[in-house]
Amino acid sequence: MKLKGRTALVTGASRGIGRAIALALAEEGAEVAINYVSSEAPAKDVAEQIQKMGRRAILARADVSDFPDTFRMAQEVLKEFGHLDILVNNAGINSDKTFVKMDHASWRKVLAINLDGVFNCTKVFIDQMLKQSFGRIVNITSVIGQIGNFGQANYAASKAGVAAFTKSLAKELAGKGITVNAVAPGFIETEMVAAIPEKVRQRLLDQIPLKRFGRGDEVGRAVVYLVSSDGDYITGAELSLNGGLFM
Repeated sequence: MKLKGRTALVTGASRGIGRAIALALAEEGAEVAINYVSSEAPAKDVAEQIQKMGRRAILARADVSDFPDTFRMAQEVLKEFGHLDILVNNAGINSDKTFVKMDHASWRKVLAINLDGVFNCTKVFIDQMLKQSFGRIVNITSVIGQIGNFGQANYAASKAGVAAFTKSLAKELAGKGITVNAVAPGFIETEMVAAIPEKVRQRLLDQIPLKRFGRGDEVGRAVVYLVSSDGDYITGAELSLNGGLFM
């Protein structure tokens, strides 16, 4: 097991890509803190699945856009685990509207969770990682942050911001035993993609050279690669999992 003895926190881990990442980390031996903000039942389900693997799992409720709330969560996680080795900043939302119709509230809400949330969660754990001279940080970006998309100016801006944050932080922490990378999924089979009308789904598939949507477990294994010893020489990278949608 590549991650035996490691501890991890995955934000937005109650469903979708975050859930898949949490399970993938646990399958490789990690103890995992499941962050959620309101979906307690799905978060408990993820924790129970991890515990069935013989791994430790704890719930870590917090609104990542709220710094004091995130700080409180960090203290609780560190008290339970003693230390944190792996941080996966996955929590994110979208609020799609054309820019002309987009109000300030929609802009701020998406940026607050998708971008400010990455700052908040990294900030509250970084001192502890520096003290132990070890840390693996993975930020989940998106192909939309790389290519843009109609009606998603807020989402694209937030994810592009996370990618730039990743590179800058990687340079600052490279000599301190901490790597910082990003994973940029394309269209992954989650609740969000499942809700797309069939005609739109087909148009999307026509644009993807591999002619299918990605799977959550594929994103999970990519994260495992970056945070395990296999990825020790990788920092400042943005790993694309998009079926060839963007090359």
